[in-house]
Amino acid sequence: MDMAIPANEPERLEALASYAILDTLPEIGFDEITELAAQICDCPAALISFVDPSRQWMKAKYGLPPDLSECPREISICQVTICNNDILYVPDLVSDQRFNTSPLVTTGLQLRFYCGVPLITQDGHALGTLCVIDFKSRELSFEQREALRRLSRQTMVHLELRRQLLERNEMLRQLEKARDRAVAEKSESERLLLNILPPSIAAELKASERVRPRFFDSATVVFIDFTGFTRIVETMEPASVIDQLDQHFTRFDDIIARHRLEKLKTIGDAYLAVGGVPEPNRSHAMDAALCALQILDHLAKLNRQREKLRLPPWLARIGINTGPVIAGVVGKHKFTYDIWGNTVNVAERVEAAGVPGRISISEATWQYIKGRFETEARGAVEVKHKGLVNMYFLDRIKPDYSSDPAGLAPNERFWKQE
Repeated sequence: MDMAIPANEPERLEALASYAILDTLPEIGFDEITELAAQICDCPAALISFVDPSRQWMKAKYGLPPDLSECPREISICQVTICNNDILYVPDLVSDQRFNTSPLVTTGLQLRFYCGVPLITQDGHALGTLCVIDFKSRELSFEQREALRRLSRQTMVHLELRRQLLERNEMLRQLEKARDRAVAEKSESERLLLNILPPSIAAELKASERVRPRFFDSATVVFIDFTGFTRIVETMEPASVIDQLDQHFTRFDDIIARHRLEKLKTIGDAYLAVGGVPEPNRSHAMDAALCALQILDHLAKLNRQREKLRLPPWLARIGINTGPVIAGVVGKHKFTYDIWGNTVNVAERVEAAGVPGRISISEATWQYIKGRFETEARGAVEVKHKGLVNMYFLDRIKPDYSSDPAGLAPNERFWKQE
């Protein structure tokens, strides 16, 4: 099979490099798209791949061996797809003179069916393909082919969002360097403050050059800590460890923000957030409970994909406690907004006394949320330096107040309940 080359090959390869996608770790978003493509087209296998100068590299695959990650470009069927810039539909590869001598057809995988759609940027560069394959000839309906085409567009949306996230991370790294360089420059400091402090705290610091510590008589503290972290990272490169932690914490950031909680800091593989601070509200305990349920759901979905790839799961303990805290800013050159008090200490102990993959809450938090959530009493649990503390497992939203069967999302009645 002669290898055709796209007319815009140099520009195409430059565009591909800008997405920094080659040889990256599996990502659940791409994995789910391949699984969905296979299901829609009723095919046993699907993949998302990208074509560089010498190979077709697979970012995500469904129904193919875990150790299969690339094939030479000169025998790739997807190579033809990116040259056509349109869907390539071959019901029977054996009957097609373009492919019936390919090693992919005659030996190895012994493919018989192929349908692929190029992944095309807004500038018209075909980076790779989303394709479905089968080991026997088959036909796809017009609706199935159009669904595959729509999924390819969604893949490009996901890829573009990923590129923007990489740019965001790079921007944050550059801001970190700038903060070290420009402590004495007021205008630069003002810009940086908004990246590291809540807006109201940053405004106070800008106005008076200090932040007055504040007492909050009711707040909810959330501790998240990965268990078995050492075992997971023993077989990973340092860069991969940081990349995966960054993906998890970025997702946590999104969930935290949606539920009006304030992320305070990360310490290694631990994550600390608080509700009801610095802006007081009456729903902070429920917000924290909803947030914790969705974080565990995110990890559960991720671990289902990791199980398919025979990778160890990322399991987390979550501990929640409600009570009074003191909040303020510490540091002179590098500011940190933080909280203190017995409530914080108990939250950390509740997390430490928890169970991987579950949410533990103190009795104080339970009193705020018991009417809307299903919980399991754990009784009095011995807590280091705190004695016996009554704890509960938080399972889900009660069915009467949930908009989904899993009990992860509240309905309108949830918020109207007194």
